[in-house]
Amino acid sequence: MRYMKLLGLGMMVFVIGAALLFAQGNQEAANLTREGIEASKANDWDKAIAAFKKAAQLEPRYAPNLASALQQRATVYVSQGKFQEAVADYSDALKVKAQDPNIFERRAYAEMQLKNYDRALHDYSEAIKLSPEEPKYYQVRALIYQTKGDFKAALADVDKILKLDPNNQDALQRKNFLEAKLHAAPTPPPTPSGPIPNPNIRPPATATATPATKP
Repeated sequence: MRYMKLLGLGMMVFVIGAALLFAQGNQEAANLTREGIEASKANDWDKAIAAFKKAAQLEPRYAPNLASALQQRATVYVSQGKFQEAVADYSDALKVKAQDPNIFERRAYAEMQLKNYDRALHDYSEAIKLSPEEPKYYQVRALIYQTKGDFKAALADVDKILKLDPNNQDALQRKNFLEAKLHAAPTPPPTPSGPIPNPNIRPPATATATPATKP
C-alpha cells in the first residue's frame, strides 16, 4: 500500500509539473504531454508512455513524465506477477532518471521475484551508492547475501545498518544469527525455496489497471 501511495504521489507531481510547462516551449511536445496526462488519468499506460516518449524526444525537459508513467505501468505489472515486464519498464525509467535510488530498489524487488539475486544485489549496490545513509537498502542487501550463503558480506551490511541505526531490532537479531553461522561448522549454502520478500516494498494486492493491449 505504501508503494502505491508513493507512486500515486509521483503521478500527481509529474502532472502538475507538466502543466507548468505548457505555456512555453514546443507546442507539439506540450500537446503530446496533455495527451499523456489524459491517458494516465484513464490508467492507459501504453498510450501515456507512447505520448510522453514522443514529447521527451521533442523537448527533453518533459522526460520526467515518461519516467513516472513507466513506473506506474511497472507497478501494474508487479501486481499481476509480470515481473519481467516490470523490470523492463524500470530499466527504461532509469534511462531517464539514472540517479534515482528508489527506481533501483523497485527494479531489485522485481528481480528478486524472478530469483535473479545477482541483478538484485547490483541494483541495491547502486541504490547504496546514490543514498549511502539509507539503512533499508543495506537491510535487504544483507538478506540477499544471507540467502546466497555469503554470511560475511551480510554481516558487513548489518554492521553498517547498526552504525546508522543502533537500535534497529532486525539488524541486532540478524547480527546474532550471522555471527553464529560464521563460527559454526561449515555447511552448504542455503538454497532459496522461493522469491525473497522485500520488507520495504509491498506491491498492491490487486491490479489497479491493465495496460492496454496493442493492436
